[in-house]
This record gives sequence, C-alpha cells and structure tokens, in this order.
Amino acid sequence: MHPILEAIVQRASLNDFDPSRSLDDESIRALIGWAGRAPSAFNLQNWRYIAVRSAAGKQRLRNLAFGQPKVSEAAVTFIVCGVLPRAEWLAERLQPSVSAGFMPADMPHSWQRSAERLYAESPQTRRDEAVRSASLGASTLMQAGQALGLGACPMTGFDSVGVSEAFALAAEEIPVLLVAMGHALPGNWPQKPRRPLQQILELA
Repeated sequence: MHPILEAIVQRASLNDFDPSRSLDDESIRALIGWAGRAPSAFNLQNWRYIAVRSAAGKQRLRNLAFGQPKVSEAAVTFIVCGVLPRAEWLAERLQPSVSAGFMPADMPHSWQRSAERLYAESPQTRRDEAVRSASLGASTLMQAGQALGLGACPMTGFDSVGVSEAFALAAEEIPVLLVAMGHALPGNWPQKPRRPLQQILELA
C-alpha cells in the first residue's frame, strides 16, 4: 500500500499522550510549514496557528477545554484559527505565483474582483470560508505529524469565546478546533471502524 494511504488507514484520534516527551520549537515550525501547504479558496491562506506548549499555556487551555487531560499531556496543542477573508489580501498573496511565472500578471486583479463579489455583504460566506480553511489546515497538520511519527487528536470540545479572550485572538479570527499532538502512550485505541462505503457514496 502507498505510504500516504497506509497513513490514512493507521491514523487514530489519540487520547493518551506521553507527557514526558516534548517537541522543540523548530519541530513545531516545521509542522506548521507543512500545514501551510493546505488548499484554501483563492489561495488566501486565511488561517493562523497558536502552538500552546508551555505548562502555563497548556493549563490555561485545558481549563477552557473542560479539563480534558490530553490538552496538557500532549507535547503541543494547536489552536487552529480560521481568519475571515478579505479580497484585498489577494494581490500580496498571489504575487509569489506571478513572480514564479505560472500565474498571469493580471490574474490576481481578476481573482480579487471575484472575491469581492463573493464576500460582499455576506458575513456567513466569510465565516464558512474561514472554517473550511482552518479545517483543511488542521487535517494537513495532522497528516504531517503522523508522517513524522507523531499522533494527534482534533478537538471541538472547548469554550470558543473563552479561548478567543484568553489567547488574545483578533476580532476576525475564529478558533475552529484544537489539535493535540505528541507521542502516543501504549494502549490508545486504533482507528474506529468506518461506515460501509454504500452508506456514504452516491455515484451520480
């Protein structure tokens, strides 16, 4: 089986992490570098990650996540934020593609006009985009961690307002989920069985 497919099969949401094993800041930066390669609409890359790895930060976050031990026992728990998109970001964020020679020079302007039409007067569309981008980034982050021998658990059980206040998120930042990541202890469950294909697929 291809290693990527094997990783999908082996991935599991961990509950028990080895609290004695940490990750250095360089490893955390590398993980977010890989996460930053996730797709996003218009290549807006409208996400931000807060790597909570100090004992004090983990305890503060654990208190806001209903006391779940994995928040503080994992080597790092990421707060994955989606950022409400703005069309005017596109000129800067697409310029590297123009400079690399594969995007026409006039394309960022046309994409910006499209984004303006999409997001104008539509707070729900902007919020949906932020949540989608953060979710794609979190998925890529977990895949990168697994490739590096780490385990992870995505978490939605937390006080989002409290996290926004405690970690000084900007008004346009939404804490979409937490990702606890670190080294697994023995005894974690394997991936739980999945629903049959015929229940989740329609060929149209």
